[in-house]
Amino acid sequence: QVQLVESGGGLVQPGGSLRLSCAASGLTLDDDGIGWARQAPGKEREGVSCINRSDGSTYYEDPVKGRFTISRDNDGNTVYLQMTNLKPEDTAVYYCASAVRCPWIHDSYTGEFDYWGQGAQVTVSS
Repeated sequence: QVQLVESGGGLVQPGGSLRLSCAASGLTLDDDGIGWARQAPGKEREGVSCINRSDGSTYYEDPVKGRFTISRDNDGNTVYLQMTNLKPEDTAVYYCASAVRCPWIHDSYTGEFDYWGQGAQVTVSS
């Protein structure tokens, strides 16, 4: 069974940086895409970024392009989200999630992750 555990959330000032980590276990070859989605209070959950472990292909939603970077470690079981130049609108619970392949079509998030972590709070505030 796939398990995803997030860490690294917290409080940061606008313009600051944070790195989220997702430790994955129970992954199989059918769980190639590992990524992040977020949900702000009163809003629907939205995609953030994803990486396919087998080939390293990455995807980003427009609000985070150029500010967030997703990466994986050598064995592909830990995925990182480096967040820079954080803005108050980045405040949300960030969820790590997995799928057969990253659920992006034509550079747009489809919402079709299969497994989810418990989430990590990221708050951007002065």
